[in-house]
Amino acid sequence: MALVDSKADTPETANLDVAAKHIISVKNILYATDFSATSEVALPYAAAVAHKFGSTLHVAHIVSDTSLLLMTGGVDYVTFGTLYEDAHSIAKEKIDALAARMAGIPTRRYVRHGKVWPNLSNIIAENTIDLIVVGTHGRTGLGKMVVGSVAEDILRHAPCPVLTVGPKIVGRSKLAPLDSRRAALAPVELELQHILYAANLSPVSLQVAAVAVGLAEEFEARLTLIHVLENYSNLDSRPGPIEEAARRLQALVAKDAVLPYAPEIMLDFGSAWHCIVNKAAELDTDLIVLGAQSADHSTHVPWSTVHQVVAHANCPVLTVRTDSGE
Repeated sequence: MALVDSKADTPETANLDVAAKHIISVKNILYATDFSATSEVALPYAAAVAHKFGSTLHVAHIVSDTSLLLMTGGVDYVTFGTLYEDAHSIAKEKIDALAARMAGIPTRRYVRHGKVWPNLSNIIAENTIDLIVVGTHGRTGLGKMVVGSVAEDILRHAPCPVLTVGPKIVGRSKLAPLDSRRAALAPVELELQHILYAANLSPVSLQVAAVAVGLAEEFEARLTLIHVLENYSNLDSRPGPIEEAARRLQALVAKDAVLPYAPEIMLDFGSAWHCIVNKAAELDTDLIVLGAQSADHSTHVPWSTVHQVVAHANCPVLTVRTDSGE
């Protein structure tokens, strides 16, 4: 379940001494929805990626006990069996209507009952999901972002990349909402002109860099690699860390990468998430790429940073799961 295969030759270049592109493969996309406005914002991105890569779009809604209690106000004389039947019927109607709007995009639909993440995890495993698309509400509190328990679980445990779409997206990267009044919709076009990869220069940075480079190749986009030095005291007297960080950033892009523009290398100083979000806004970025390891390990970018970037970014954020092998 990886977005990028190893570099592969195309039929046109197989017998030529030229560089070969990273191959982006997105065969199966999972769009998880609770039918809220937050989820609705992410829908055109799921549809656009599916259209771009010829993917199957898996649309899932999980009916949880908590959601049922909220719907009924905790009424105790209606059995959960009856509630589930009603909720299932309503959810199925909504998902069928949603899928009917995906003109030309193959879809599979799921309405399941129980805890949200275990059910989504099963769908991911059963269908070899390559990418998850989810909306986030972007509220913050007590220094930590509250993305919602479902998005939190997905970000921390998903075995594949996760595309999060928050409420603060503006400009070119903001896709128009899909019109629910129309029976079928023209395919949504996904355009990436600039990609920002925020690297922590950990041993697994190269894995995530391959995704960022592959996307830049696929979309013929500009690519900027940024590393933030949060501990920058005394750098004026010992500039070695700056030079070393710049060298390591440059090394993340293979010399034979098929990029339309030379990659830009940037260093910044201060709060990591502030620097990443501000630089993305300054550069009119269409996608931020971050790397993160599983919930049981230290992360490529600390989770607090991931949370804050997802909460405040004015463009979608692609979080790529990595394994350190340690």
